[in-house]
Amino acid sequence: MSISDLFDSGFKERNQGHFASIVRVAMENGHLSDEERLFIDKLAKRLEISADEYTEILANPYKYPINPPHLYVQRLERLYDLSRMVYADHILGPKQKEILTRFALALGFTPGNVHYIVDKALSLLVLNVDSDTFVYEMQHMNK
Repeated sequence: MSISDLFDSGFKERNQGHFASIVRVAMENGHLSDEERLFIDKLAKRLEISADEYTEILANPYKYPINPPHLYVQRLERLYDLSRMVYADHILGPKQKEILTRFALALGFTPGNVHYIVDKALSLLVLNVDSDTFVYEMQHMNK
């Protein structure tokens, strides 16, 4: 029994939406780099995205809504995944920051502090932190 079998279809839809969000970020420049493709492949397995769903999402990632998680920690975990994708090419251009800002807003971060959150997220990725460190640092960034 897979983990998704334990949850309702909403769980599967949230995973598809999250995966589609990351695909949108990755394809913003019109193509997927080898590093982005590797990340997407690993993420698809982790989110239990089937081969058919994978193909469909890559063909039209805008078909799937962004479903922001209710818990702040889960939003930070998704922000970590999205930030890693933006940073995958190691080119922090203004367009990539703009894309990450849009997705951070869609995840439920407030417009008043989203720029601080995105800057902090990208600075943590420069330091190559893991997911747990990322979440901890983001939770304690104002202390």
